[in-house]
Amino acid sequence: MRVCFSLVALLLLLGSCRQHQSDPKILTDQNVLHRNMDQLTQVIIHDMFPPPNASRIYAYTSLAAYEAARFTKPDYPSIAAKLHGFAAMPVPEKGKDYNYLLAATNAFFTVAESITFSKDSMQGYKKALFNDFHSLLNQETFDRSLKLGQDIGMNVLARAKTDNYKETRGMPKYLGSDEKGKWRPTPPDYADAAEPHWGKMKTLLLDSSSQMHCPPPPPYSEDKNSAFYQTTNEVYTIGKNLTEEQKTIARYWDDNPFVTEHAGHLMYGNKKITPVGHWIGITAIAAQKKNADAAKTAQAYALTATAIYDAFVSCWNDKFVYNNIRPVTVINDIIDRDWQPFLQTPAFPEHASGHSAISSAAATVLTNLFGEFPFEDTSDQAYIGMKRNFSSFRQAAAEASISRVYGGIHYRTGVDAGAMQGMEVADYLVKNLLPAKEVPQSISRK
Repeated sequence: MRVCFSLVALLLLLGSCRQHQSDPKILTDQNVLHRNMDQLTQVIIHDMFPPPNASRIYAYTSLAAYEAARFTKPDYPSIAAKLHGFAAMPVPEKGKDYNYLLAATNAFFTVAESITFSKDSMQGYKKALFNDFHSLLNQETFDRSLKLGQDIGMNVLARAKTDNYKETRGMPKYLGSDEKGKWRPTPPDYADAAEPHWGKMKTLLLDSSSQMHCPPPPPYSEDKNSAFYQTTNEVYTIGKNLTEEQKTIARYWDDNPFVTEHAGHLMYGNKKITPVGHWIGITAIAAQKKNADAAKTAQAYALTATAIYDAFVSCWNDKFVYNNIRPVTVINDIIDRDWQPFLQTPAFPEHASGHSAISSAAATVLTNLFGEFPFEDTSDQAYIGMKRNFSSFRQAAAEASISRVYGGIHYRTGVDAGAMQGMEVADYLVKNLLPAKEVPQSISRK
């Protein structure tokens, strides 16, 4: 009986060991990259990074991951080599074994943990993931892969130190202007402008933040026949007669990372995904829907995030050149003192719409990478409990753009200008970074 019992115990022990053994599929599973990105998105939401800052985080982490993951397949060139300010990227030693998904993961988190605040929240996830890889790889391959990823991550961080981010932290605040037609702080918080010097950030691919200017806004005028008054009155009229569908669209694309709610003397904030995080989520949906492998997935994240970052720098540069007044200020001044927009007005000048710019940029890149197809956008469902269906990335971008008019925070001229600017940034990226053979034949480059 004792022998039988010992044998049963041994079999149970062996079964338990097998049950907890890591799945070998993890060594080639591109979904690791999606899970890594989801961890980062949660940190960005927790840390309440403004959208421009979030674009910087997504760009550097995605580029780091790609520069390692690209070795999972031949013929995927370095993206960083064609961008400004990066040193030559580390490459694998010839004849040595690596796991490039592990390397990509370590590169990703090496960067993420350095340029976010709540890095401790990623530690548990990363440790468990590394343990899975370690149980399936020999020690030399495991260590070699980690080192390649760390070296790539440190290379990316070296570039990040030169992008003017630190310098812009110490530049003066912008409190607005009393000049007619110029931006001044808006209700309910009357906060000073967010990231007024973001246009001074070093671009990744563009020569400078002024390379892709957006069209200017119409001149400020209180003449009811002027283009400016008419575009202002359009916002007012739409806002007074919003349909339920327009309200849904405005809420869906709000993507304000920290909306303040006021109840009497109390004020509290609701955290949400940023516009960048929303489009990074759509990138994940596109890659999964097209069964993209690790190299293609990493490429999609890197190119989309790069386009979004440069679109933000370009847009923010123009925002503080034009310094255009927000609809709520004009409408309260000259049309209806009690009118309030459906969405909370962000604290920076109106022209052009940043959400329109980055949505257009992301949609252009994703269309060129994957083609056009319908998809269900569930990227924001965990945060606001909503999802929507779109016929294409461009249709989603167009809806994101017009949502700002429905929300009462942009004029139609501002969203159209932003969309045009974002498309031009992305077209330039596609032309310079995406090999022609990878562009679907149905997509023309304009």
